[in-house]
Amino acid sequence: ACYGYRVWGNAHPTELFNPGVVVSDPYSAAVVSLNHFSHASRTLIMAPLEERHETPAWICPAQEDLVIYEMHVRDATVHASSGIRPEWRGSYLGLTETGRAGGLDYIRSLGVNAVELMPCQEFGNIEPDFRNSSLDVFNTWNPYARNHWGYMTSHFFAPESYYASGGSMEPGGVSGADGRQRGEFRRMVDAFHGAGIAVILDVVYNHASQYDLNPFKLIDKKYYFRLDDDQNLTARSGCGNDFKTERPMARRLIVDSLLHWMREYGVDGFRFDLAAMIDGGTLDQVTEETRRLNPRVILIAEPWGGGKNEQAGFSSRGWASWNDAFRDGIRGRHPKHGLGFIFGAAGEAAPAGTVRPLLSGTPVADGGPFLQAGHSVNYLESHDDHTFGDFTRIASGRAAEGLPVTDIKSNAALTADELKIHRLGAMALFTGRGAVMLHAGQEFGRSKVIAAAAGVDDPAAGRLDGNSYNKDNETNWIDYGHALLNGELVDYYRGLAALRTAHPALRRAPSASVRFLPCANASAVGFTLPSGGRILAVLMNGHESLAAVFTLSGGVWEVLADGDRAGLEPQRTWKGEGISVPPASGLILLNGRQTGQ
Repeated sequence: ACYGYRVWGNAHPTELFNPGVVVSDPYSAAVVSLNHFSHASRTLIMAPLEERHETPAWICPAQEDLVIYEMHVRDATVHASSGIRPEWRGSYLGLTETGRAGGLDYIRSLGVNAVELMPCQEFGNIEPDFRNSSLDVFNTWNPYARNHWGYMTSHFFAPESYYASGGSMEPGGVSGADGRQRGEFRRMVDAFHGAGIAVILDVVYNHASQYDLNPFKLIDKKYYFRLDDDQNLTARSGCGNDFKTERPMARRLIVDSLLHWMREYGVDGFRFDLAAMIDGGTLDQVTEETRRLNPRVILIAEPWGGGKNEQAGFSSRGWASWNDAFRDGIRGRHPKHGLGFIFGAAGEAAPAGTVRPLLSGTPVADGGPFLQAGHSVNYLESHDDHTFGDFTRIASGRAAEGLPVTDIKSNAALTADELKIHRLGAMALFTGRGAVMLHAGQEFGRSKVIAAAAGVDDPAAGRLDGNSYNKDNETNWIDYGHALLNGELVDYYRGLAALRTAHPALRRAPSASVRFLPCANASAVGFTLPSGGRILAVLMNGHESLAAVFTLSGGVWEVLADGDRAGLEPQRTWKGEGISVPPASGLILLNGRQTGQ
């Protein structure tokens, strides 16, 4: 059974109004929706999920200890290479299955302790037909007429029904009719918790779904949305509208929905999309209410939006934020102009002096925005823009944004030089203080080649994709064959994750205990820090052709990582003072024996 609200009101031209339209309840815990861009929805009347007999078993690592795997629920298991049973591929349940090439066991094997799920709140999956002039909205931008990533939330409390088992976007059909998405979402969270992995939801409160029968717009556009002087929706979000978070009922809906995901499903934390567009009063109430329920709740901001970047403001609230300065300084802003540290002397590569604060958590003391290193979420790749793999392919000259890829497999396989860059970037990521974030597939240099889609005329098909938000196909689906193809890089990421876990100093060392080492090579950076009664040294050389020499003293050093391998077991020992690091490479060494060894 289901219900909706029939809405009447002022039919003034400034209203988004269809007299007598039926909308779903904004507090819907689950909805059934028409597979159409109107996303006509009804609120399901269902018995509550089985009540938990104890507080949810939240898993909330300290912010500085986080190793986050940002991922898309459907993309993670829908490809046949995942080995997930066909009826569960692309679903919440697909992420509960073990003993397969992809899914839960693969994610756990990487050594991450949190997953950040791209939007799972019910969203407008479908956009208006492409170039259909008979519609009120003339779609000239999206030939796929799909919103695959989910950044168009329509219901704050309801799990996305397309990700339930048997989910379908068959035109004219419906999604979510039996409400199984609720129980299956909880099973997924429980499965991650059973593997020791926290679950962070990517939530969108800065704007709402744009092209459907959004209940907020039809109930009261002028209350729930920011408007210009002519009473039109503003769009500083870049997504067609801006949610008026400062309204008391809008604020209450946001806070109530967060508490719902925590209580009902055991969610451990949230990443807030374009969080700078959420007003300060709402942010303060979110902080207070979620921490009252779970003092260790994980709160992460995408700290920009609407022309603002509020990293310092979020840090003052104790939140973590994505650190784009780390990405730009280590990797670079653009693969053809504005390369970072790991690309050495090429282009505008960042010198070592600008890299040191980034490796220290970009703190206020060094001119950064963060009061604590744990407030910096360091990353080289996110769902936005090119993957780190494709960034490197373009920067190396092997691929170009406008040229077709003729062989998918050979394009996916990283060259020896590209592998060097990937390993050096990964070493910087895992040895810098602050939280670590990977995007799914980064560990194997994932490439996004636009896949041909039935009925879609996309002149860019076959080319690298820097914005794949609209493609529910092989462009985005994780191909675990490519993880095998670049398996040595996957192993390198695993080794670095193990090192970071085994040496808490890498993420917790006070600034006073970190000693940066001099080096004549301006494209190299090295530091030492105490670790469990021993000394750990991290030496990285971003230069493309020149070696870097650092002075290390203190007897015998064990090499735990170099430009080829990383892990807890020493590869070899080194003794001397002047140690040379090859171009585009790094070393992690451990010196001294603990007492009694």
